[in-house]
Amino acid sequence: MCRNIKTLFNFDPPATEDEIHAAALQFVRKITGFNQPSKSNEEAFNLAIAEVTVVAQNLLDTLVTNAESRNREVEIERARARSAKRFGAAKD
Repeated sequence: MCRNIKTLFNFDPPATEDEIHAAALQFVRKITGFNQPSKSNEEAFNLAIAEVTVVAQNLLDTLVTNAESRNREVEIERARARSAKRFGAAKD
């Protein structure tokens, strides 16, 4: 499940709120073991997602680097190349 969490730091343009929220959702799902919580756990689950989202946004806002910002398209192509090498080329 956590393989779906993508690196969000040092991209141009910066990570969106939706990307940060999606990473928080995946994190909370992983540590709870719930894909969808029961009604009795729903409030705690949603609160955890909101809090992790805020903390992640704060972290991304305060990190500094001297490295050049990464390009999303270049990173997507690199991921495709790694996937093709690992699993073989996709058949159309």
